[in-house]
Amino acid sequence: MDIREATESDTDAIRSIARQSLRSTYTDFLDEETVDDAIEQWYGESFGDELADDHSLALVVERDGEIVAFSQNDLIGQQHRTGRILWLHVDPDHRGSGTGVRLLVRTREKLLQEGAERIHCFVLEDNEGGNEFYREHGFERAGQREVDIGDETFVENVYAESEIGDEGWGAIDELEIDGQRLYVSYGEAVRGSKSPFYTAYETADRDERYAWLCGHCDSLDNAMDSMGRIECNACGNRRKATRWDASYL
Repeated sequence: MDIREATESDTDAIRSIARQSLRSTYTDFLDEETVDDAIEQWYGESFGDELADDHSLALVVERDGEIVAFSQNDLIGQQHRTGRILWLHVDPDHRGSGTGVRLLVRTREKLLQEGAERIHCFVLEDNEGGNEFYREHGFERAGQREVDIGDETFVENVYAESEIGDEGWGAIDELEIDGQRLYVSYGEAVRGSKSPFYTAYETADRDERYAWLCGHCDSLDNAMDSMGRIECNACGNRRKATRWDASYL
């Protein structure tokens, strides 16, 4: 899995995923015409200009060279900046494999790197699965707002972290990795050269760390030396010595 910033050449793939995602998830309360209006409104000809805007951020997930998910985000405010996750869409054929939570994790990290002091997420009130997704991954409902889609107005729930910072973020995901069921804590991360390493536990109560999960290639095949350096044997992702982390994180 590779997660990167979107480019204008990704526009067609993003539009296709958004259409498939909306039609598979929102058809209980959005008719086909409204979905088409939404696609044109958000991912039409002006979307390329939005990608170039300094306040906008879009990330895509690639698997085997194919884009399978994306997040659409922005940063608002001159001081006390807020990073907003406006939409997070996963191709219906690639759901249930951890793609959504990994994209959420990387999007959050990127927004914080860009200067966000808080993260807000938005999901339509009627999207039960989307609301549950944010609740399960460390966010609490903080309010509501109205959003226009075509000629109709809908209510969105606004989610926020109860406390900013890695230690205060309770994103835990149960994953099957190399045939083993593990609990990955995305709030317990250390910086790597390509992507963070995340703490993985054998049990949900997280009594004892089992391994480090490489955020770049999802491998547990790594080693740590006495200085706290970690190197992934699968992709070469590296964490420098603990003293380096303490000085620069």
